[in-house]
Amino acid sequence: MKSYVLGAVSGLAIVASTAASAGPEAEVLHYWTSGGEAKSVAVLQEEFASNGGTWTDMPVAGGGGDAAMTALRARVLSGNAPTAVQLKGPAIQEWYEEGVLADITAVAEANNWADVLPASIAGHMKCEDTWCAAPVNVHRVDWIWANADVLNANGIAMPTTWDEFNAAAEKLQAAGIIPLAHGGQAWQDATVFEAVALGILGADGFRKAFVDLDIDTLKSDEMVAVFDQMRTMRGFVDDNFSGRDWNLATAMVMNGEAAFQIMGDWAKGEFLAAGKAPGEDFLCASTPGEGFLYNVDSFAMFDVDGDDKKAGQELLAKLVVGQNFQKVFNLNKGSIPARTDVSLDEFDSCALLSADDMQASSDSGSLLPSYAHGMAMRGAQAGAITDVVTAHFNSDMSSQEAVEMLANAVANSL
Repeated sequence: MKSYVLGAVSGLAIVASTAASAGPEAEVLHYWTSGGEAKSVAVLQEEFASNGGTWTDMPVAGGGGDAAMTALRARVLSGNAPTAVQLKGPAIQEWYEEGVLADITAVAEANNWADVLPASIAGHMKCEDTWCAAPVNVHRVDWIWANADVLNANGIAMPTTWDEFNAAAEKLQAAGIIPLAHGGQAWQDATVFEAVALGILGADGFRKAFVDLDIDTLKSDEMVAVFDQMRTMRGFVDDNFSGRDWNLATAMVMNGEAAFQIMGDWAKGEFLAAGKAPGEDFLCASTPGEGFLYNVDSFAMFDVDGDDKKAGQELLAKLVVGQNFQKVFNLNKGSIPARTDVSLDEFDSCALLSADDMQASSDSGSLLPSYAHGMAMRGAQAGAITDVVTAHFNSDMSSQEAVEMLANAVANSL
């Protein structure tokens, strides 16, 4: 996490060198650094520049965003906050409570955000009665990706239950293929864990455990079963998984070294960036169980001095929620638009499945915020849960011990 270079300016950035070039400016801190992600943020850079803006890129590597948040806190504490920052979920409100976010209500109202964003998504973008962030997309987290050739060669269909997944994994292992591509990073462990939890607990149980933080649910026999499945999953990853970045795990599926990956649909962006076709080269399906776990990327605007920077914030906010960017960005990123009025005609079959499932889950009450990706709860509680998940995944801790530790960790963090 300490290897990043702060203030890196991308090749697309235009650096104003004289007062004559003054105009909308934005220094943007984000953690979109992998192939598909970098291609996606380049779209926003280009659109910002074409509208007369000067973009200074501040990418901080690390798919989970932990390093980026460390860099952000250092900047804010030094009184030199970036213009815009990739933030999401309750973290937006936490920064608002520290008094460092800007009010972009004027932009939101001028562009009718309330009419084009789902209410649940809009709620994350508001700080009390003001708009303080702009949503970029909706990612589905509970996806399973597969190498089509590997599955076909071994007579395996995409699993629809965890028992089917386990049986497929055992068959693949016997054939000398890594069943599950995984990176041993805390947020990746949490991603797999919450997908397993949704499938075993169901939507109501997931909400009680990871939104309401209900201790009885956290201590339940069903939660023991979740950790049992996680122990089984640990046996399906290769010995070199520790510290592996998520996109390298995706590459393992791409090249046939591994069969499956459980990861949000930013993984699809990697497949597409490599020229792979859904349904032919790779397969997509929701992880076993009902429901939809969402992760919404967004930009929060920080209080900055200078008319040029404030103009940059307004321009950036307008473009981010604009129809054109919502379409082009999400075609590259693998996600679907946050706006409900963007045509999906150019989107692939996995995106269409995601959009249909999101609507169905919204109607059934099973559309849920991802805990692993900072949408369901504040950082202290999420960190306490992830610490237990990772400790269990990397040790011989029993499922019962993990459940007891989980309930105690959450209780102590409240």
